[in-house]
Amino acid sequence: MKVLDLLCPLDHAFEGWFASEEDLHDQLARGLIQCPMCGSAQVRKGLSAPRLNLRSALPDAGDRQGAEPAGFAADTPPQALQAAWLALAREIVANTEDVGSQFASLARRMHHGEAQPRGIRGQATPQETADLLNEGIAVLPLPLPLAAKEPLQ
Repeated sequence: MKVLDLLCPLDHAFEGWFASEEDLHDQLARGLIQCPMCGSAQVRKGLSAPRLNLRSALPDAGDRQGAEPAGFAADTPPQALQAAWLALAREIVANTEDVGSQFASLARRMHHGEAQPRGIRGQATPQETADLLNEGIAVLPLPLPLAAKEPLQ
């Protein structure tokens, strides 16, 4: 199995596992590879160093006591930020209902007590979003990558 570093036009870095170099090129030609952050199918191979996945002993819980909680600083690597964003996107997908193009009307009905309040997500035009915000309805435009909506293999 070859583990390759891949990049999209926005330089989002991610890994792909392939049986061979030919397998990578075949999947690229068929448009089967997409950036998990932005969904772009314009993917290129980055510089990849050979890597062996060897088992190593994990430190036991006692070794991690007193460790500082994970946070993000100015020098946080982009891969960590991408992983956190993808985890957040998956959490949103798992805990909200996709109402599609009915988002604006349903959000408005929930705000006025005409529909059961619940976590929803969907599509709204920029004008619909502005109208909802002007009416005092809290919405957050949040593009969700396709990778958040389905499990990665």
